[in-house]
Amino acid sequence: MRRALICGVSGQDGAYLAKLLLEKGYKVFGGSRDAQMSSFSSLRQLDIRQDIETVSISINDFRSVLQTLQRTKPDEVYNLAGQSSVGLSFEQPVETLESISVGTLNLLEAIRFTNQPIKFYNAGSSECFGDTGSLAADESTPFRPRSPYGVAKAAAFWQVANYREAYQLHASTGILFNHESPLRPERFVTQKIVAAACRIANGEPMVLKLGNIDIARDWGWAPDYVEAMWIMLQQEQADDYVIATGQTQKLSDFIRVVFETVGLDWENHIQIDSSFFRPTDIAEGHANPAKAFEQLCWSAHYKMEGVARMMVQAWLQRERKI
Repeated sequence: MRRALICGVSGQDGAYLAKLLLEKGYKVFGGSRDAQMSSFSSLRQLDIRQDIETVSISINDFRSVLQTLQRTKPDEVYNLAGQSSVGLSFEQPVETLESISVGTLNLLEAIRFTNQPIKFYNAGSSECFGDTGSLAADESTPFRPRSPYGVAKAAAFWQVANYREAYQLHASTGILFNHESPLRPERFVTQKIVAAACRIANGEPMVLKLGNIDIARDWGWAPDYVEAMWIMLQQEQADDYVIATGQTQKLSDFIRVVFETVGLDWENHIQIDSSFFRPTDIAEGHANPAKAFEQLCWSAHYKMEGVARMMVQAWLQRERKI
């Protein structure tokens, strides 16, 4: 039985990845900063909490990382931990940089120190590219991040590349573009939109306040993307891959699809609030996932419209059960 350690198992991607690995017969260890206190609500929503052995690990603490590796003896380590909100990174830049870059470095160094053939996956981000205009970013596109989150993810990317080249670690980064699911908390704009549309459709009098709805992103489905993570670690050679749908659409299009799904005209329920605008933002995000398709035989099953509708359906279904 192969063994996997998922750092950040309580998040959206961690939960879906844990489900995937369980289905493939893995023994899964779920890492969280305080496993005794965490509710692991995402694991409970997927009904897999009882199948995961949770462990407390602080990836900012090298000793904690090393002890966890020695105790769990994983064949694969997935680094999905760290501050995960671009917007919040402007308010907490130090925490963002430390939790992402220092945490990644501790994991890499601990794997090197154990001298075991552990395969390592690092969660990269399209935020590393910054604003590429209409250019579809691929693995050779230069980084020019426009947020503290993007800066931290770029630093972690180069740390992984350095350890792969200098120490021959099987270490890969997935440069993931936006990917959503019903497990997203409402502080993420996609779930905020879904929740508001459903509540309005259910008769709740409210106006949805949003920032810049003209931004354009490549939106995918999180369960598709965690499959790409796993496939990367099954390759003989480690490498970095852009993971995306290859289709870019405006946030206003996402809003329209969500409201149409519940039978509403979005323009009657939206208010633009300048306080939600970020100091610097990416106008458009375009991706070229050709390398993942050619080398990993991976492609996204769901595009933005399907993702939006599935998120609405999941929200309504969950509300009926409450």
